[in-house]
Amino acid sequence: MSESTLKSSRRGFLKTAGLGLAAGLFPGLSSQALAAIPGKLETKTAKLGFIALTDAAPLFVALEKGFFAKHGMTDVEVLKQSSWGTTRDNLVLGSAKGGIDGGHILTPMPYLISTGAMTPNNIPVPMHILARLNLGGQCISVGKEYEDLKIGTDSAPFKAALQAKQAKGLAVNAAMTFPGGTHDLWMRYWLAAGGIDPNQQINTIVVPPAQMVANMRVGSMDTFCVCEPWNQQLINQKIGYTALTSGELWSQHPEKAFALRADYVAANPNATQALLMAIMEAQIYCEAPEHREEVAKICAKRRWINAPFKDIVDRMQGNFDYGTGRIVENHPEQMRYWKDQASYPFKSHDLWFLTENQRWGYLPLNLDTQAVIDQVNREDLWRKAAIALGVEASAIPEGTSRGIETLFDGKVFDPANPKAYLDSLTIKNVKAV
Repeated sequence: MSESTLKSSRRGFLKTAGLGLAAGLFPGLSSQALAAIPGKLETKTAKLGFIALTDAAPLFVALEKGFFAKHGMTDVEVLKQSSWGTTRDNLVLGSAKGGIDGGHILTPMPYLISTGAMTPNNIPVPMHILARLNLGGQCISVGKEYEDLKIGTDSAPFKAALQAKQAKGLAVNAAMTFPGGTHDLWMRYWLAAGGIDPNQQINTIVVPPAQMVANMRVGSMDTFCVCEPWNQQLINQKIGYTALTSGELWSQHPEKAFALRADYVAANPNATQALLMAIMEAQIYCEAPEHREEVAKICAKRRWINAPFKDIVDRMQGNFDYGTGRIVENHPEQMRYWKDQASYPFKSHDLWFLTENQRWGYLPLNLDTQAVIDQVNREDLWRKAAIALGVEASAIPEGTSRGIETLFDGKVFDPANPKAYLDSLTIKNVKAV
């Protein structure tokens, strides 16, 4: 279809895009939107990594439903990574050296990589966050040995149980997926809010997401934090239960991101926009309730998550059986791919992640967080893509901050004063320099 034909068509973005669906299925898109074509693509190639988690679904859908190809990116590879450490290593390599250009990532990781805090020899590798992939959707699970406690958002009862176990000379472990990553921070926040020092009173260990259930089965950990389908699989295999979904810690919290190496973005600005537009369209597709079952089937495929459909579909549709007798249909904290401005990468959210990384000593207190955020966060490219896609103005945030955030324990994060938030936290392990 020529550009002139696109301009003359006024039958709505989705029809123009060849999706054959009513615009009403995609909240946030104007019924008069037109698929804007970026300038000439510098490349049609990109190597994007992902971890086997349901919040990577927009990448699966962008490839399988043809969104990458629609925007001219006909040679995109979406490549499974065995762990977040592998993702980091392949991002450091870059595709020119056999690694990857970007992809599905824990939101703090582009900062930990760009600053060199979590890279080999602490050598910085500049990264850009282009979009948030989702809000919420993570869970903290505990082993069946604690089933009588029915642990929830309050981790205080868990503390007594852990101390009793330690008194018998047994180790207690909390598993997360990457130091300083989102799962590490949710776990630490939850434990600390209940009076458990994650540095002193429990061992925190790194376990790849797909290996969480197997490790819980053999008793390697007492609790873990990860995305789906691994929490639901734990319940289905009668090994443990869900204590809480992460949105119960912080409602509509940011989670994964779509990021690229900065050198890829600099060399391929039009290809970057094409990738971003494809991802955003896929997020809109994933959000639609009538697509959730199909998306679950896509996720279940061997090439993607490689897990039973029954372990994926319920929570993909927003229905949560905690495995304790508590069942919540259409959960208010279910994962969001597009709704509630899920895709927009608020800079204020990145600041919270950096502040929490300072809290636990992964980043120094003297880090110029605002300067780093301005370098890494490319919300300007998201806005450009949103306008090109015809996203309604009401769905595009007016500013880069979502404002003051209140977490489940009453702690308040004001992006204008992150130090006050950090000072209010009792349990922490800050590094002065």
